[in-house]
Amino acid sequence: MKALEVIPAVLAKSSEEMRAKIDRVTPYVKTIHIDMMDGKFVPNTTLSTDETAKVLVPGKYYIFHWMVEKPEEEIPKLGKFAKGNLHLVHAEVLERERWGMLKGMGIELGIAINPETPLERIDDYINETEEFLVMSVHPGFSNQKYIPDVEGKIGEIRKKKPNANIEVDGGVGPQTVGGAAVAGANRLAAASAIFGKEDIEKAMLDIMGAAEEGIADVQENK
Repeated sequence: MKALEVIPAVLAKSSEEMRAKIDRVTPYVKTIHIDMMDGKFVPNTTLSTDETAKVLVPGKYYIFHWMVEKPEEEIPKLGKFAKGNLHLVHAEVLERERWGMLKGMGIELGIAINPETPLERIDDYINETEEFLVMSVHPGFSNQKYIPDVEGKIGEIRKKKPNANIEVDGGVGPQTVGGAAVAGANRLAAASAIFGKEDIEKAMLDIMGAAEEGIADVQENK
C-alpha cells in the first residue's frame, strides 16, 4: 500500500477564510484538500471556483473534491490550477458522457463516493483511475460524526485496486482514523481535527500516530 499521508481539508465560504486556512497549513504539507460545493449537489455552498483560483498558493498539490452537479463546468474556471492537481468527482453524478468529457480535459481525475452509495455505482469507471475518495460522513457540512460502516467500502476498493490512492474524508481524527487506515485508506483528510487545534503540526502528527498505531495493532494480532 502507498504511504500514509495526513491531508488538511479546507472548507471555506470566503476568500479570507480560505487564505487563512491555507496559510496555517502551508509550512507543514505538500498536499491540500479543497472542498467545492455548489448548493445543488449538496445544500451547502463554498467559495466560488473563480475566487478559489485567486487564493490558492502555487507549489502545492491540490485535491479538489467536487461536490457539484456539473464538475465539467467548474473545473475550467480554476485556470492554471486545473491541470497538475487532482479532481475528485462524485459517483452519484457520473455518466459515461460526463466522464469522457472530463477525461478529455487532460486532467488528473478520480472518483468520490458517498456513504450510502453502493460500490457498484463505480464499476464502469474503477479501472480508469487510481484515485478514490470514500466519504465517511454525508457530504455538505463539517463537524459530522464518522461513519465506520464505510470501512467495508474502503476495503473493497483496496482489494480491487491494491496500488490506488484511497482517501477517507469526514469525521477523521485520532479516535477514528485507525479503522480507516486498517481498512486500506492511505490519504487521511481531516478538517476540524486539524483546524480546530492551535498547534497544527501536533494535530497532524497525532492523526498520523493513531493511524500507524491502528495498523501496528492489527499486524501484531495476526
